[in-house]
Amino acid sequence: MRKGIHPKWFEATLSCACGARYRTHATKPELRVEVCSNCHPFYTGQQRILDTGGQVDRFMRRMAVAEEHKRRSEKSEQAGAEQPAAATEAEPAG
Repeated sequence: MRKGIHPKWFEATLSCACGARYRTHATKPELRVEVCSNCHPFYTGQQRILDTGGQVDRFMRRMAVAEEHKRRSEKSEQAGAEQPAAATEAEPAG
């Protein structure tokens, strides 16, 4: 093996955003992660939304806009269906 081409190997501390800390080996002495086995939904069995870069917020806003659009179109369809019926009732029977 060639000497001097391999990175230094450290005993590293891995820190998660949930507060969990692990000891491992890596090329850096300290590692920080957002999700670990203590807080990842797959391992915990809890349904939780992990927001990555605001994607969940954007999706929820789009869904709210779509629901509002759907409600408005349903109201306009109902109003459109009621108007001709009202017009025929107003005409005198003759």
